[in-house]
Amino acid sequence: MDAPSSSLPQLSVVIPVYNESGNLEPLVREIERTLSGRARFEVIVVDDGSSDNTVTEAAGLAADRNWLRIEQHRRNRGQSAAIRTGVASSGAPIVAVLDGDGQNDPADIPALFAALLLSGARMVVGERRERHDSWLRRISSRIANATRGRLLHDGIRDTGCGLKVFYRADYLELPAFDHMHRFLPALMQQRGHKVLSIPVHHRPRRHGRSKYGIRNRLWPGIVDLFGVMWLERRRL
Repeated sequence: MDAPSSSLPQLSVVIPVYNESGNLEPLVREIERTLSGRARFEVIVVDDGSSDNTVTEAAGLAADRNWLRIEQHRRNRGQSAAIRTGVASSGAPIVAVLDGDGQNDPADIPALFAALLLSGARMVVGERRERHDSWLRRISSRIANATRGRLLHDGIRDTGCGLKVFYRADYLELPAFDHMHRFLPALMQQRGHKVLSIPVHHRPRRHGRSKYGIRNRLWPGIVDLFGVMWLERRRL
């Protein structure tokens, strides 16, 4: 199965994954159905040191899809590192990022892509209007978003949504640090870039379990928030 013919892709889709066996294959097939005929695209799956069958499944999908590539981390380095690996290896000027658990709907990618091109924004982020998560994850996300909004004033209600579309060159100019993916809108705004938020779908997780909770999502996010505020105060 070949992507639309041309030299370079118009859109690179980066999927960071960690132990997402069972979720990756249907996600890749959905992306294929959504983007085929709409744009020249590539998909980059970044495996962040999975210990299950994620890599095997990805390799099987890539065998007959020349637009699908796999990048691997030998050990688990975190979602921000996986995203950066994927973006750095991408070949398109515009990148879409979505989570590998299947909760982001690939059918929303064209709307974010179009909004980026037509609005003058340098990043478009999804805003999940109806969450399909556990109560613990919803509460931790709500607290983190409220705290971040009050301190950074970025105007984005849901920076935790994994679905984002942005210009590759802008992203690669941002400072790289662990958990930076939670603060991408604010980091973009610090550099004078317009960030737009639009509603997107959110779906229940079909396989596996969430990697985030109070201990490794809420508290580290609040600590990192002060680092982003430090960067803002020292912006030239």
